[in-house]
Amino acid sequence: MNTHQARSALGRYGEGLAARRLTTAGLTVLARNWRDGRSGEIDIVARDGDVLVVCEVKTRRAGGFQHPMAAITPEKAERLRGLAQRWLQTHGGAPPGGVRIDLVGVLLPRRGAPQVEHVRGAA
Repeated sequence: MNTHQARSALGRYGEGLAARRLTTAGLTVLARNWRDGRSGEIDIVARDGDVLVVCEVKTRRAGGFQHPMAAITPEKAERLRGLAQRWLQTHGGAPPGGVRIDLVGVLLPRRGAPQVEHVRGAA
């Protein structure tokens, strides 16, 4: 397995854990890895009551140089807002509660259970 495949598998694993965390928290997952065909991908699109949630998932191995929660830069947040607008254009417009950007950070320790942290309104 090359480095890209390993990173991709790690990301998919983290997204699975994130989707379960969101579902446990009462959100409904609408889509995973949604692409608009142009500028990128939304890891998870969910609904929290009447709010559309665009969720970025970052998975890291413990001991890495950056905590997953440091991954949302202003540029990344702006890109996610644009992707959210394109999702809304193709899925019937904004819900009554508007749109929220969440982050789920998944930290995989060398031993023991993964740590999954959900931050609502991260950006």
